[in-house]
Amino acid sequence: MSNETEIRYLTPPSVDVKKKKYCRFKKSGIKYVDYKDPLFLKKFLNEQGKILPRRLTGTSLKFQRKVSQAVKRARHLALLPYVADMLK
Repeated sequence: MSNETEIRYLTPPSVDVKKKKYCRFKKSGIKYVDYKDPLFLKKFLNEQGKILPRRLTGTSLKFQRKVSQAVKRARHLALLPYVADMLK
């Protein structure tokens, strides 16, 4: 009887192993986030032009503040759009 209730899988159930998030600024030794480089800042924006949160990018608090300030400055100088449809 115990054989009938036993569940068998064709493939073993996969357990998602998440990669450890890291701060790309600390890893590559970047000390200053340049607001005049919109291609680099686009990595921290989603398709609508919103700034991605730390929990998604893995950026440390110190550099997340610098990134958000740089994005806001770039928007003010019209290097980045405030709102966009399908930015990437």
